[in-house]
Amino acid sequence: MEFISPAGHQRYTALVRAAARSVVGLDMDGTLSPIVDDPAQARIHPDAPALLVELASAVGTVAVITGRPARQAVALGGFDAVGDVLAGRDRELQVFGQYGAERWSSTARRVIAPRPPSGLASFLAEIPALLRTAGAQEAFVEEKGLGVALHTRRMSDPAEALSRLAGPVTTLADRHHLVVEPGRNVLEVRAPGVDKGDAVRSLAATSAAEGFLFAGDDLGDLAAYDAVDELRAAGLATLLVCSTSAEQSALRERADLCVAGPDGVIEFLRRFVSDVVAQSV
Repeated sequence: MEFISPAGHQRYTALVRAAARSVVGLDMDGTLSPIVDDPAQARIHPDAPALLVELASAVGTVAVITGRPARQAVALGGFDAVGDVLAGRDRELQVFGQYGAERWSSTARRVIAPRPPSGLASFLAEIPALLRTAGAQEAFVEEKGLGVALHTRRMSDPAEALSRLAGPVTTLADRHHLVVEPGRNVLEVRAPGVDKGDAVRSLAATSAAEGFLFAGDDLGDLAAYDAVDELRAAGLATLLVCSTSAEQSALRERADLCVAGPDGVIEFLRRFVSDVVAQSV
């Protein structure tokens, strides 16, 4: 565990003190689960479900904020089972899917979601031709209901392919009134106006939070970092955690604390829960 910002340790201590009235927001891929070539084969860290139960018992609110569809995140993370345990403790886990456009809770057990953006079907219809023209037919197209992700991880040179696709994909997305979010060997295309920062603000407001911890690993998490910075300026106890990788370093420059991938996130959360419990005794 490596504190990056000069005030990182003090911010951690303040958040521990405010934990009972704080929100913990966690990205999924790259944070709670390893990045894999096939997104459908991703699995949450084996220690995460039990740790989420303990975390939800120690803080005010726990939420997973992910670019994945909410139902997919719930299935891959085993969050229904986590919810079953939490129900006996009068606690809840929330999932914000597709950058916050979808919402699920372990209490309601249903996904609340808007209609797909009007330009998405036309965008998808044009993707095969775009990939052929760009010589990127091997890119994996992941349809997500409210958006689409174009993955280059399986290609021989993922970074070069991503760079080659970024321009044409952005032009096509613009034509259909969609936005492009670059990530770790992926281009996410979705409706404008919704990002992880909105999820952070919503969680802070609805829970009357006095603190907020957010952990993420990729460019899509920068909006959440921005929102946490706003909460910090408003006087809340906050901590920004970066799950580091060799593929992405943008969050490291903004984080208070860096840990080594999902293993490091789990280790950090375990220590956080232990410190919260210890100070409440």
